[in-house]
Amino acid sequence: MIHKLSAKSNAITWFEIPVTDIKRAWKFYETILDIKLETMDGGNPAEETVFFPRLPDTIMALSGVVSGALVKADRIQPSANGPLIYLNAFPSIQEVIDRVEPAGGKVIMPRTKIPAGHIAVITDTEGNKLGLHAEK
Repeated sequence: MIHKLSAKSNAITWFEIPVTDIKRAWKFYETILDIKLETMDGGNPAEETVFFPRLPDTIMALSGVVSGALVKADRIQPSANGPLIYLNAFPSIQEVIDRVEPAGGKVIMPRTKIPAGHIAVITDTEGNKLGLHAEK
């Protein structure tokens, strides 16, 4: 359930990562994050959408659990400019970083220690700039 933005709620409810080649991007994110992305029936037929892990039979943007999707659509285009979102690289950011370049991406900022763990910044196969974050 979504709640009014506060210190006890998420600032983000949903994210979309724009792509030009849905299959290439799908493979990239599954490879680097070691997860399974999935499609869902009933979406906009003019767009191709692949979802990050989600709860079954749940509209994630309304669940209170932040998730998102890869989206190929005329309304959005990949870019290295704009907001920077950080993807969950648990349990080891270095394992994720090590998979980025073999999967076709680039590491822009290597593993960097911050008070909340470690971060890195990458570009994906589509040209989007994204952050990675993990405690270790």
